[in-house]
Formats: sequence, structure tokens, C-alpha cells
Amino acid sequence: MADITFLGLNRSVCEAICLLMQAFFPAHFGEATDAVDPDAKSPEMTARAREILTPALAVVLRSRKEAEKQSAVFFDALPSVREVLDTDIEAAYYGDPAATGRDEVILTYPGFYATCIYRIAHLLYLQKVPIIPRMMSEYAHRQTGIDIHPGAEIGRYFFIDHGTGVVIGETATIGEHVKIYQHVTLGAKSFKLGEDGHPVKGIKRHPDIGNGVVIYAGATILGGETVIGDNCVIGGNAWVTKSIPANETVTIRGYVKKRSDGSEGEK
Repeated sequence: MADITFLGLNRSVCEAICLLMQAFFPAHFGEATDAVDPDAKSPEMTARAREILTPALAVVLRSRKEAEKQSAVFFDALPSVREVLDTDIEAAYYGDPAATGRDEVILTYPGFYATCIYRIAHLLYLQKVPIIPRMMSEYAHRQTGIDIHPGAEIGRYFFIDHGTGVVIGETATIGEHVKIYQHVTLGAKSFKLGEDGHPVKGIKRHPDIGNGVVIYAGATILGGETVIGDNCVIGGNAWVTKSIPANETVTIRGYVKKRSDGSEGEK
């Protein structure tokens, strides 16, 4: 039988996410007003989110005192998340010729919405809060079709274009100024089994993506030892299970090395 203290937890977590989005972007997700500064923050929504999230933390931590401590750490760190989100907005605007402005990115881009929730959940993951970070990421997954594990490490200026079907595993790392298109998977190549025959937990399973990398639609990059170097381009539907040096272009036929004169030759 499920622990009765978990009743309503999912609803509380979802409500806290919505309030945090309003706190970050009151002009876009808050209540309609005649004039709202698009760069404003909402202390009221932040306070309401704290009122809801702290009891939820107490449920999974099984300690009100520890919940209040972790809640304080989390809410103190939120301004830094908001600053990083500004870089993600910029990446989306300049990375998509169809983007007409900042407001459109915030309101309509599923990749940005999923990234917002990932960055919130990642804070709690780093604090070793159980269950709730995954609940947040699964909420984003349901809303957008984008599955980012809260344990992944993702740098600034991150942009997921279109987004449907993107999967980013727990131990993946992504550098800065990275663009990913729909149906990209950063996954595990295989699972090491323990003596009990079950997959070993807590080991590196997902790839590392360098700075300035572009990964086109349908590409699959697998393995904890796989490293994609800075400024690589991974072509659509490519299947990559080995490391790629910096400044390479990968295609489904092989991979292409960029020459110093800017031309390319297939390898």
C-alpha cells in the first residue's frame, strides 16, 4: 500500500512549478495586467511556491526541519537560475531564424519550457532531494515530449529547437552554446551488470558534449566514454558510439574532417 503521506505530492509539485514560472516571468505566466515589466520578478509567487514546496520536501525527506533547510538553500539559489535562463532565451532567439522576439521564445518554445523546469529540478537534484526532481522532469516530459533527467549537467546558452522526442540521460554533460534538434538521444550504450545480474547504478552511462556543438534531428549519441569535441556538427540520424575530435562533422556515411581552408573531405 502506498504511503499515505505521498497523497497529493504530485499536485503540489506541479503547482510549485507553475508558481515558479510565474515568479520568473510574471508578464508571461502571471495574471493578466494592463502593464507588467517583462523583466520583473514576482516575490509574491516565489513566496507562494515556497509555501507549497516546503511541505512537499518534508514528505520525501521525512523531516520538517531538513525540508526547511533544503528549501532555504533552493530558494536562495533561484536568482542564479533566472540569470542562466536569460542566456537560454538569447540562444533560442539567435539560434532560430523564425523567432520574432524574446516573448515568443518564453511563451511558445517547448524546448525553453523544458529547459526552465530542468534547471529548477537540477538544483534539487544537486541537493540530493529524492523523487521531487524526477517528478518535475516528468511533468516537463508530459507537457513537451522532452525528457531531460535532472542529473544532467547543461551549460549556458542551451537551445532545443522543436524538441519532441529529445532524451538527455542522467550522467550526460553538455557544454555552452549547444543546439539540439528534435528526436535527439544522449543515452547509454549498454548497462554494466552487477553480481546480482541487475544494472549497476551510479556509474557514468551517458556522453559528454563539448561547447558549440550542433546535433541535428534524429541523431543518437551513446555511452559514458563517448566525448563529442567542441564545435562538432552531428548530422541528422547519425549513430555515434565513439568519441569525435573537436571541429568534426559527422554524417550517416561516416564523418567529415574540416580542412584549414574551410572545405570538407569525407573520411
